[in-house]
Amino acid sequence: MTGDDVLGLDGVDQAELVHTGQVSPVELTEWAIARIEQLNPTLNAVITPLFDAALAAAGSVSRRALLAGVPFLAKDLVVEIAGTPFAEGSRFVHGLISATDSELVRRWRRAGLVVLGKTNTPEFGMVPTCEPVLTGATRNPWDPARSTSGSSGGSAAAVASRMVPMAHGNDLGGSLRYPASACGVFGLKPTRARNPLGPEYGDAVAGWAVEHGLTISVRDSAALLDVTSGPALGDPYPAPPTAGSFRSQVGVEPGRLRIGYSSATADGTTPAPDCTAALQDAVELCERLGHTMIEADLPGLTSRVGDAIGTVFNSATAWIVDYWIRRLGRAPGEDDLEPLTRMFWEAGRQVTAGQFLLAMTDCQSFARTAAAFLTDIDVWLTPTLSTPPALLGAITSTADDPWRALAAGGRTVAYAGVVANITGNPAMSVPLWWNPAGQPIGVHFLGRFGDESTLFRLAGQLERARPWAGRIPPIAATAGGADPSRIRDPGRSAHPDIPGTFESGSGRG
Repeated sequence: MTGDDVLGLDGVDQAELVHTGQVSPVELTEWAIARIEQLNPTLNAVITPLFDAALAAAGSVSRRALLAGVPFLAKDLVVEIAGTPFAEGSRFVHGLISATDSELVRRWRRAGLVVLGKTNTPEFGMVPTCEPVLTGATRNPWDPARSTSGSSGGSAAAVASRMVPMAHGNDLGGSLRYPASACGVFGLKPTRARNPLGPEYGDAVAGWAVEHGLTISVRDSAALLDVTSGPALGDPYPAPPTAGSFRSQVGVEPGRLRIGYSSATADGTTPAPDCTAALQDAVELCERLGHTMIEADLPGLTSRVGDAIGTVFNSATAWIVDYWIRRLGRAPGEDDLEPLTRMFWEAGRQVTAGQFLLAMTDCQSFARTAAAFLTDIDVWLTPTLSTPPALLGAITSTADDPWRALAAGGRTVAYAGVVANITGNPAMSVPLWWNPAGQPIGVHFLGRFGDESTLFRLAGQLERARPWAGRIPPIAATAGGADPSRIRDPGRSAHPDIPGTFESGSGRG
């Protein structure tokens, strides 16, 4: 098989080719490296190539591993890989070489993933775009003049352009789901504590921050969560246990769900017409699939909760910068932090311990309101973003206007994806609709706490009804890629340890 035959396939299919001996992990790695070298000069998604190490690792991958040989990229934020540069998008941290592997990296390797490099991120992941001063802007594969959103924008661009079928991302306030929407890929935010943050962190920002990935397919996301989830030694608390694997849920019909939906933004602003059109399309699709659709606005997002969210984000930035001051043994110089980061840091340092805990009290009170709201419905549907992907440069700050990026970015995320971080609930952005200009507009489903299974069942059903794997950005299509119709039926596995438990006929049409 050729690289062009394989690179458009999802990760599960690429691993199946390794399991059955049709390709080797080294071949998968070489083809992915060639694709990155071809497209990255335009997209700037991969900022730290680790090609030599990846080829060496590919040569020792067990063909029996669940995701044997699958090319993978790590976002350059939170998760560290020993012996590699680590900067979190910041000139302040630039030059650091990580000394240890994060637990997540160890689990990736045990699963057979081959890490080819690190992807771009805004400074400390704090804005919904991917345009750090340190490494420059990542460009959206659907329109290189536009943003990928953020903060997992480098990973989303890499998956959308089929550099790799899956890539790592993390999410403190929507940073997996926003770029999934902007780049037309699948993005799941897991339940709080589903994946470990150790050994460096027990949790982050009271559990608001979570780790997972961006993927081509739903089953890739489920398979990735299967190999990474579960508490590590010394974690402060675990996520609720699940029955069986996440991947086993993807081919299961979800049954008739009660799905609440709303076009109302959290701040009362008017969303872009494309975003409400994407919502209406999703509502109609879910109705055709037999679900009960109930128009319902999420209660409880008061100005007090909004103020509390601001306090938490200011405090989070103060924690991040002070963490790096302690670790690096020096304070940031005048040009070490971007203007918005410095303003967040300074505001956060003014927050008292009592004010932070009071803000957390307000957020936890809202979480109870949201939990009660989800007792009457199974999931809640909105657009993911409130505007199409912004033009590059629109969500940036200057020394003269340091808050510019916050205001401009806020206009794109008025649907408050942070709700899932406050509550700890799982949520996902699903790529069902593209506007007339060819830009993807995702829709967002918020699930109940601990219930990724319902989201995976629903996402699998939506994917079968409206397959998106064939929607490839022009920049990637001209580079060559596999016919997505060749992706195997998710119910049929050639891996010796995976029974064919999925329903037949659940492939991509």
